[in-house]
Amino acid sequence: MNLKGISSDHIGVLASTACILHCLATPLLFITQAQTSTITLEVPFTWKFINYLLLIISLAAVLRSVKNSSSSYVKFFLIFSWSFLAFFIINESFEVFHIPEIFTYSAAGVLSFFHIYNSKYCNCKDDECCIH
Repeated sequence: MNLKGISSDHIGVLASTACILHCLATPLLFITQAQTSTITLEVPFTWKFINYLLLIISLAAVLRSVKNSSSSYVKFFLIFSWSFLAFFIINESFEVFHIPEIFTYSAAGVLSFFHIYNSKYCNCKDDECCIH
């Protein structure tokens, strides 16, 4: 598979969507775990690792999309929405503030939206692109 032919925006959309699905699947993990063992509120390490793996993939996609975008507004919102997503995921790991999951889903959804928007309307095709 040639990774050079894959758009960073497509990778960003996939990572954001995988993040949303991962977050939605978490309650199912706890229900399954409760059925097979004693009830525990501890999240398995591998499940937390997936959070950070998707966040790192998402960061790489954002940085590459920002580099290739022709819109300064889209660049700002890609970084802004990724920052919020990172904050919500890290906060969830350390439980500093109680923030409803809908904010995490929203940040991932907004990030995905801006990757799609950037892919359709703001992508430079070559180095001669006029970036404003």
